[in-house]
Amino acid sequence: MEQPRRFSDLPEYAFPRLRKLLAPYSPGAAPVAMSIGEPQHAVPPMVSEIIARHGADFSRYPPNEGTEDLREAISAWVARRYGVRGPDPETTILPLNGTREGLFNAALALSPEQKDGQRPVVLLPNPFYQCYAVAALAVGAEPVYVPATSETGFLPDFAAVDPGLLARTTIVYMCSPSNPQGAVADLAYWRGLLELAEKYDFRVFADECYAEIYRDTPPPGVLEAVAAASADPERVVAFHSLSKRSNVPGLRSGFAIAGPRAMVELKQLRNYAGAPLPLPLQHAAAALWRDEAHVVENRSLYARKFQDADDILGNMPGYTSPRAGFFLWLAVGDGEAAALRLWREAGVKVLPGAYLSRAAGPGAENPGQGYIRAALVADREEVRRGLQAIKGVLG
Repeated sequence: MEQPRRFSDLPEYAFPRLRKLLAPYSPGAAPVAMSIGEPQHAVPPMVSEIIARHGADFSRYPPNEGTEDLREAISAWVARRYGVRGPDPETTILPLNGTREGLFNAALALSPEQKDGQRPVVLLPNPFYQCYAVAALAVGAEPVYVPATSETGFLPDFAAVDPGLLARTTIVYMCSPSNPQGAVADLAYWRGLLELAEKYDFRVFADECYAEIYRDTPPPGVLEAVAAASADPERVVAFHSLSKRSNVPGLRSGFAIAGPRAMVELKQLRNYAGAPLPLPLQHAAAALWRDEAHVVENRSLYARKFQDADDILGNMPGYTSPRAGFFLWLAVGDGEAAALRLWREAGVKVLPGAYLSRAAGPGAENPGQGYIRAALVADREEVRRGLQAIKGVLG
């Protein structure tokens, strides 16, 4: 039987690829895990308490659109966090079973099969969260990788894309704070992107899953820009998650906010193909969105590790201090070679930057080739050990 080829050009996923790179070699010391962005701070105690209290609800199918309580908690959080009018819980908010579900399925629901009779284009930052590219291919679009390098402040310059491609664009994926570089789009950047979306008639998918981990100033959000510019809310779908904010990646809880017309399409697809969060988990998620104390404490733990990174690596060539998120994006010359050295000599596991990015075409350079990504998610002492090993081996 002939197999589909829409995903045939995808490279092997980053983490199996890393395992193959390192598998022939033993670690040079007790392993330090800095490759996966899986938060390791303590889960807020309220989570297990609430799930246990509502355990009987596992016997019920959860509503596809999420509980009213959860949607109201999300709306109130958005209003507090971004200083905007709370989005309508009935018509603009969709709780998700992990934000990756939304980032993928929103493309299925909202990207047309053609634009002006041509194959649609989806623009992605490069490097990028790999789900974006698979979503583009799944809807038959042409993924176009827009460099987010030091020359552009580690943010993609979508306005520099060829006008012919912009005219075919249906979706732009934008991540702020960015993974892996920790760069932050300011309100001027968001407003410029919204103006571009209006000019060329596309939607912005704003991946803001790292928005609550920052050093000093809360990163602005796309919903702030929409409100400030009185922009069309149908131009935007914003995505958020509890995974990083609340240290509960296993809860698989996030949400999407969209204009009412777009939300009708998102909910319609969810009715057929979605997997709503179980009710006890929705109760826990609602409580987490209402509580800020655990988020402040979480942020303070990361702040100490940011400072450790500055203290240990601050004088190392290629070090850039991130503004937000919990990754270091280190220029090392050859990312794979550096990752292999760190593992063999010090037991430190990091991710080669090239595994998170693509060459934009024949003869083009992969913008992640010269970098490694190191996650600051473990406890402080383990992170310090990894940072000191990076300094010793690569510095």
